Amino acid sequence: LYASLPKSRFVYLTTKATRLHTDFSFADTDCLVFGPETRGLPEMLLRDNSEHCLTIPMPNKNVRSLNLATSVGIVLYEALRQINRFE
Repeated sequence: LYASLPKSRFVYLTTKATRLHTDFSFADTDCLVFGPETRGLPEMLLRDNSEHCLTIPMPNKNVRSLNLATSVGIVLYEALRQINRFE
């Protein structure tokens, strides 16, 4: 993936991050990376890329995470909104 998209900035979504997806400035060349619903992205990948790890706020502490498709939609829509893809 990295070799196929050498000009991209990779942004990793995880429940383990503290930085909200709404507090990040997305760019046209960003590549959003989501892990499997059951286990998420590997810890080493997150550790090595901590400056590009984001999370979606979960106001109810009893809810661990969202469905993968829902999470992708939330973050993708915010990224597209920021880079003015709706104008």
